[in-house]
Amino acid sequence: MLRLEPRREPSRAMFYLTPFLAVVLTLLAGIVLFEVLRKPPLEAMRLIFIQPLTSMRGLAELLVKGTPLILIAIGLAVGFRGGIWNIGAEGQFAIGALCGGAVALAFYPATGWWLLPLMSLAGIAGGAAWAAIPALLRTRFNANEILVSLMLVYVADMVLSYLVYGPWKDPHGYNFPQTITFLDTTRIPRLFSGLRVNIGLVIALLSVAAFWLFMFRVFAGYQLQVGGLAPAAARYAGFSSRKALWMAMLVSGGMAGLAGAIETAGPLGQLTPHVPAGYGFAAIIVAFVGRLHPVGTVFSAVLMSMFYIGGELAQSRLGLPKSLTGVFQGLLLFSLLACDTLIYYRFRWQAARAQRNERLRPTGVIAPHTTVEGNA
Repeated sequence: MLRLEPRREPSRAMFYLTPFLAVVLTLLAGIVLFEVLRKPPLEAMRLIFIQPLTSMRGLAELLVKGTPLILIAIGLAVGFRGGIWNIGAEGQFAIGALCGGAVALAFYPATGWWLLPLMSLAGIAGGAAWAAIPALLRTRFNANEILVSLMLVYVADMVLSYLVYGPWKDPHGYNFPQTITFLDTTRIPRLFSGLRVNIGLVIALLSVAAFWLFMFRVFAGYQLQVGGLAPAAARYAGFSSRKALWMAMLVSGGMAGLAGAIETAGPLGQLTPHVPAGYGFAAIIVAFVGRLHPVGTVFSAVLMSMFYIGGELAQSRLGLPKSLTGVFQGLLLFSLLACDTLIYYRFRWQAARAQRNERLRPTGVIAPHTTVEGNA
């Protein structure tokens, strides 16, 4: 019979292998799902995982979707490594987009090279300020940062909706809830003519390199990781848990805000209620599939982008529901959590007879009628 047995120490090989096992399990579960829905499974899997890779436009769209995922995921990975759980990156993304868009609207119709950097800085500041709220409540009132950051997502959505439905609505937009279209000087430049991929991708890759240096070559990053792995050792070494909390929340919030500003100045070109597209929640999965490593998030972000692009293709060509993307994201997360068990446990075959003998082996408990020497 097959049984789980604790390992003497966590398996480093399984640490890197389980994301691949999780992807395989997700594919198998997807095939079963398509069979249940009476859709051709091979065609559906081709649309999701192969079709986006067969053209330059498809590859460009993967990179467009992957850019905000990379930016948000590397910021979240910093906090997760330190045991600080910022689950509200979606709200920080929305506030960053709102602040970046506010700069474009405030200086309209001014032009200048300084507008794009100013929009990016405004997005970083907005996301960091939104993340500072749960950090403040945690340090002052011991409020749970998971719940506070998550609830602030819905507050951010309401703030954005109020502005685009009200004061910021385009007066010539036929009553649609959207702002005016930003000028070309406030639109982030594209890398290739005819494709939507822009220099936000370059910023994301440079951020990956910078965060790798911070996490593995800078003492502050080392302090943060020690606080997550061994809190008692961190306290003994004199590392400040409050400082680590503020650093992780501000960094992750700032990166989510930067992603929001780039998304607004890039593919969207205006503010609408649909700016929050689920990137903040999907980036949590991206961070864990990438093993909380900046380089790993690049590959997992591309995989997650396939769910977005392939899900849209399957929706239009096979009549599958829009929620297909969320279903695959959930399958990937649960598969990863299940496979991660193999890091700390291993399977071992045990003969049924040996297992039965082990259950029948005396436990050494003294029977009630036995007289213990020395007791009358």
